[in-house]
Amino acid sequence: MKRDLILTLFFVVMTLVVMALPTGFSDRGDAKAVRCKGKVLETDNSLLHQYGIVRMGAQSLEVELLNGPFKGEIVSAENHVTGKMDLDKIFLPGDKAYMVLTIKDGAVAYANAMDHYRLDVELVLLSLFFLLLVLFGGWTGAKAILSFIFSAAVIWQIMVPMFLKGYNPIVTAVAVVTVVSAAVIFLVGGLSKQGFVAFAGAVAGVVTTCVLALAFGGAFKLHGAVRPFSETLLYCGFADISLTQVFLASVFIASSGAVMDLAMDVASAMNELALKRPDMGFMESLKSGLAVGRAVVGTMTTTLLFAYSGGYITLLMVFMAQGVALGNLFNLNYVSAEILNTLVGSFGLITVAPFTALAGALVFTRGRKSGANLQTAE
Repeated sequence: MKRDLILTLFFVVMTLVVMALPTGFSDRGDAKAVRCKGKVLETDNSLLHQYGIVRMGAQSLEVELLNGPFKGEIVSAENHVTGKMDLDKIFLPGDKAYMVLTIKDGAVAYANAMDHYRLDVELVLLSLFFLLLVLFGGWTGAKAILSFIFSAAVIWQIMVPMFLKGYNPIVTAVAVVTVVSAAVIFLVGGLSKQGFVAFAGAVAGVVTTCVLALAFGGAFKLHGAVRPFSETLLYCGFADISLTQVFLASVFIASSGAVMDLAMDVASAMNELALKRPDMGFMESLKSGLAVGRAVVGTMTTTLLFAYSGGYITLLMVFMAQGVALGNLFNLNYVSAEILNTLVGSFGLITVAPFTALAGALVFTRGRKSGANLQTAE
């Protein structure tokens, strides 16, 4: 327990350090503008025009600022509507808006209603998730929350800035996923044989997925612009970034969570078997680990399929409605990108099971002959 507390404290400190790291991009754009919550009092839609199913133009708003240094003030704001339904928003009186204020000479010079205010609802949902995790998982659930926050901080504060600064996306992603895997697995599984086995299996699975992504990415003739906002990134002044490498890195990043999950499942089962059967030898332990892995892999690959296809369900509906041939569908670049994601991720899942089973058989039976007493696993 003492070692567990020290490890937890270490990751608490590391999380705070990572969150405090400067990214180098905080002074871009309107970072010095004031952001606050506002309540829409009145709307003027006279400059909005309907074209078929979309609207274009501008919506004038009267907004009362609800927090920040200008709390209580009423400002006029503009909401520009461009005809893009995925980006446009329409405000009604009583709506809460996320406001960005441009300040000049200590007063509000311009107010922009960026979007509907959702931060409070997101915070409530996140709090409920953390609460349920602690109620169900106890101390382990609390450590899972810490690993979640640490992982998010590393991705946002380290990996994304390194991508933008031109570091090799493949190398960077492998390093970040390895660090995050260590944090998640050792926080949840502890500095134990079980944790080591799960970590070894997860890293082996991630490396395998990375190699497969690099091997088949070229054969698929895919470039990184298949990802949303990739082209926008180039227009923002980052034309030197290799979008293709970023895309290939995203392939094994996306499956790394499932890889960690499967590695921990197999390691936990083998650890329990080692405790219950101290006479179990290497081959018997290996066979048991493989049996557990086969059972879990069967459902985990389908999980990836649902996860990826769920994000493109409307695209599939469009193709079905238009009667597009399956050959045309599977040959499209953005559909092929998801096929690469699903299949390469599934390869990683399939390989992580035997890797973890082999590591578990070596670790849990090391130095013990069949029939010898097994010391209590940590």
